[in-house]
Amino acid sequence: MNNELSFDFATLWSNIVSFLSPAPSQPLMFNSGLFWVLFIIFLPIYAMLRGKRVKMMLFVVFFSLFFFFRSSGWYFLLLVATSFIDWHLARRIATCNVRSVRKWCMSISIVGSVGILFVFKYTNFFLLTWHDVVGGNFQPWDIIAPIGLSFYTFRTVSYVVDVYKEKLKPTESYLEYLFFLSFFPCLVAGPIVRARDFLPQIHRITPVDRNEIYGGLWLVMLGVVKKAVIADYIAQYAVIVFGNPAGYSGFEELMAVWGYTMQIYCDFSGYSDMAIGLGSIMGFNLGVNFDLPYQSRNITEFWRRWHMSLSFWLRDYVYIPLGGNRKGKVRQYVNLMITMLVGGLWHGAAMRFVLWGALHGLSLCVHKLCMPWLKKIPDNPFTIFISWLFTFTMVSALWTFFAADDAGTALNILGGIVTNFDLAYLPPFILARQTWCILMVIIFGVHFLPRSFGEKVKHWFIGSHWFVKFCLFMVVVQLVISFASADVQPFIYAQF
Repeated sequence: MNNELSFDFATLWSNIVSFLSPAPSQPLMFNSGLFWVLFIIFLPIYAMLRGKRVKMMLFVVFFSLFFFFRSSGWYFLLLVATSFIDWHLARRIATCNVRSVRKWCMSISIVGSVGILFVFKYTNFFLLTWHDVVGGNFQPWDIIAPIGLSFYTFRTVSYVVDVYKEKLKPTESYLEYLFFLSFFPCLVAGPIVRARDFLPQIHRITPVDRNEIYGGLWLVMLGVVKKAVIADYIAQYAVIVFGNPAGYSGFEELMAVWGYTMQIYCDFSGYSDMAIGLGSIMGFNLGVNFDLPYQSRNITEFWRRWHMSLSFWLRDYVYIPLGGNRKGKVRQYVNLMITMLVGGLWHGAAMRFVLWGALHGLSLCVHKLCMPWLKKIPDNPFTIFISWLFTFTMVSALWTFFAADDAGTALNILGGIVTNFDLAYLPPFILARQTWCILMVIIFGVHFLPRSFGEKVKHWFIGSHWFVKFCLFMVVVQLVISFASADVQPFIYAQF
């Protein structure tokens, strides 16, 4: 009997130690059961502390840092240290009247934040590139970037720059700034919320209303379906084809490219829906990050709808400071190319991401160049369809550089689609992958519904009876159980 009690205690203690230890291989993602268990425990405590601002911030910061610690270990101290330095530099910028000192403080903050990002994310990339040029034998260093580093780096840069430009007053307390920077719903993969939009909400006195709570729940449920049901299932076929493109026909490669196009949308917009939904349940408006981007009729419109928090960040903190469109057409095109190269490199330390950014930059330049002629083309169903088809085809083709292991594989797949396409593969493909085809038709169909349709459904859900909400919740749970793979699949953008 004593041995059994001793064994139970030892097992319990081992489980507690394991839970409190870093687990980079099993991070606290929104699609994991452990996260939702913790959030269910977190929420009532948060609700009790909601009206006590300092205590609420301390509790959320503690939870957020634990969230970070579980995913990246002691690297969470890096976030604490750099945020403390940036907070002090921002306050120095705001209180100093000497322009040169203010500029130096801003420069130190930006160089420090971007420098840390460079060390963790790009050291191996640039060293490998250099050794390829000179013919060296470089072995990559064992460097693992903390989760969400790219996202919170951009948030802290925007905070310091906005303070320098006097668009934002710095926070009075370091706790407020740490709360903003570590806020767990958008810590891993955004949205890249601006401090000037987020910080005023900390001082909100009114309680969270039912529209925010149930609207947030609807977004969470929608995000779970997008990620755990649609994206993860569609991904299975894309992984097979991109892993061995030579073994498939051009038609099958096209299906894989279209599949990845919808996968990355459902994966990342699903994460954004969950993050924004969690924020709404907690009483914070994190904005909108996706606006049905595949409805776009040109590449410029696409970048106003896709990952909007990043697109607008690049516009405001890279493109406009470079001169934007204020210094002539040639300079505008150069600025667009630089901005998209930065965007491509931000996504990943590999030449395929740089090439992806360059091609998007080139596409934007061509669109700007052709605008005088495009404006003369009348809008009618045919021209609208052609514009959409061309944009969707180009965007899908460029996603190939994301899905492939390298640029060469991506080019081979695109070449195979053109040179080895045969519609004879269509009937057997549909028979062999009926569920995949049904999900693709559903996501295509839903994506092209009017923009107002989604808002109407959301408002209907908010006003529905609690039993209807419960039934829909159980349907989502059952779908996740039915489609779930053996392991929790990471979010694509978590790696960026």
